[in-house]
Amino acid sequence: MNSGIGIKRRGFIAGLLGLAAAGCTKVAESRAGKSIFDAAERWHAGAHRLLGGRTALAPEYTPAEISPFFRGNGTLNPSSDAYQASLAGNFTDWRLEVRGLVRHPLTFTLDNIRALPQRTQITRHDCVEGWSAIGQWTGPQLSLLLDAAGVREDARYIVFRCADTLAGGAYYESIDMIDAYHPQTIVAHLLNDEPLPVRNGAPLRMRVERQLGYKHPKYLTAIEAVASLEDIGGGQGGYWEDRAGYQWYAGI
Repeated sequence: MNSGIGIKRRGFIAGLLGLAAAGCTKVAESRAGKSIFDAAERWHAGAHRLLGGRTALAPEYTPAEISPFFRGNGTLNPSSDAYQASLAGNFTDWRLEVRGLVRHPLTFTLDNIRALPQRTQITRHDCVEGWSAIGQWTGPQLSLLLDAAGVREDARYIVFRCADTLAGGAYYESIDMIDAYHPQTIVAHLLNDEPLPVRNGAPLRMRVERQLGYKHPKYLTAIEAVASLEDIGGGQGGYWEDRAGYQWYAGI
């Protein structure tokens, strides 16, 4: 980033602060098995980044390659009274918090999110269940929100809190700072130039383009900077990691 752009970004963030501040198997379950799987996951993450680099981009596609239908998966319409009331009001009351190990906890409305500099990218979503779809996503880069909030040096992970509740509790996911500051990691509010459909995570969802679909949480309500994942959920870093043994790092 050249110095001129950096100065503009810092100035924008300073103004934004005032605005937002106002407003598996038995083997996997055994101790030895867990150690093996944990080591394999660390190797996977390290190899992925060694080969691809810290800022390597996921492939992007042309408008002609966009899938005619982008299916939903998992929760398709959160059933809580709070979500349904917000949906009925076109999400005008929706709030996104940025909190945890930050110097300036912030709360964003959807209008705040739309007013930020936007990134649009056409990427492929790869689901762990075996299907894929290509869509165009638009939203601000996560890094912009984190810089506005002033993430502290002791923060090592970003946890995403969500409005959908499955059988075992509220959905959550997490990523490390490398993916949090990746240029294609965005808080999406548009899919194919239209507001997100409910089945795809309305009104806000994450796009973490270098990882599998379960790392792209929907119905986003909060972004939390933490030093450790041990006290978050079951301590494995995500809803499916805690309950089904999914790998925390799901790079593709």
